Amino acid sequence: MGKKKPLVIVTRKLPDVVETRMRELFDARLNADDRPMTQAELVEAVKTAHVLVPTITDRIDAAVIAQAGPDFKLIANFGTGVDHIDVEAAQARGITVTNTLGVLTEDTADMTMALILAVPRRLPEGIRIMETGEWPGWSPTWMLGHRIFGKRLGIVGMGRIGQAVARRAKAFGMSIHYHNRNPVSAAIEDDLEATYWESLDQMLARMDVVTIHTPRTPATYHLLSARRLHLMRPGSYFVNTSRGDLVDETALIRLIEEGAIAGAGLDVLENAPGVISPKLLKLAETGRVVLLPHMSSATIEGRIDMGERVILNIRMFWDGHRPPDRVLPHML
Repeated sequence: MGKKKPLVIVTRKLPDVVETRMRELFDARLNADDRPMTQAELVEAVKTAHVLVPTITDRIDAAVIAQAGPDFKLIANFGTGVDHIDVEAAQARGITVTNTLGVLTEDTADMTMALILAVPRRLPEGIRIMETGEWPGWSPTWMLGHRIFGKRLGIVGMGRIGQAVARRAKAFGMSIHYHNRNPVSAAIEDDLEATYWESLDQMLARMDVVTIHTPRTPATYHLLSARRLHLMRPGSYFVNTSRGDLVDETALIRLIEEGAIAGAGLDVLENAPGVISPKLLKLAETGRVVLLPHMSSATIEGRIDMGERVILNIRMFWDGHRPPDRVLPHML
């Protein structure tokens, strides 16, 4: 692609060490005030830049891509999910799309495990009681939760993150079950002592905790539908650190309200960052739901790793090589 530094427009503020390195390597235009870019600003960016570095807050749809200038050749996404990018429209225009696959696996698995613990053991309720000074003192029957040791964990999606969750849950003494498009290798199954369920419906009906780790695609929208959620056991818990619209949130709320599901730990919501359901907030106040603000990947180490991966993809592409994290439509 030549020796001239590429013009790289970054849509949000990134860690200082990442931005400094980008300034050294590229003609980088940064977003110092961290204000999300408007669609008009995104259009202007693709008209002038060689490379765009967007995040999940940017919608790079076909309309934006249609306005791309002749020198715009790469969308180097700062994040794993690319459901906010029209990858097919990009490919049709000869624009390459990359992501940062794999660098957030351990951070997301850590937070998933934290939610698996937080809901049954009533951690937020305990914190709130101590903060408000309402603790009446210890009692043998007060604030009783449920142990997770010996419980069955159903993992929907056994990719990198699903396997990382399984490793953690196994160490906590949980029994590992999973549903995937295909079984994982025998070696991985043996290592995790994991049981494969070809039928998602059958697995859901038998688990104590269900956690979902599938990518967001048209095929996985509301994968956990109202019908499937109804299959879960009354004493079971649901955890989601993946994407909010993988589950029918309205149905989930109703089932928790009715006691058909014991509770949920949610780092992602169906309509976030829009209006959070008042019913969901009420369930959070009563301790039956733990809500987090999409922070499962929010570690300093993870964000720096993401930035380094973005830089690697840009450098490889600009030097005329295939970037390691290229995303193609058939992969979605």
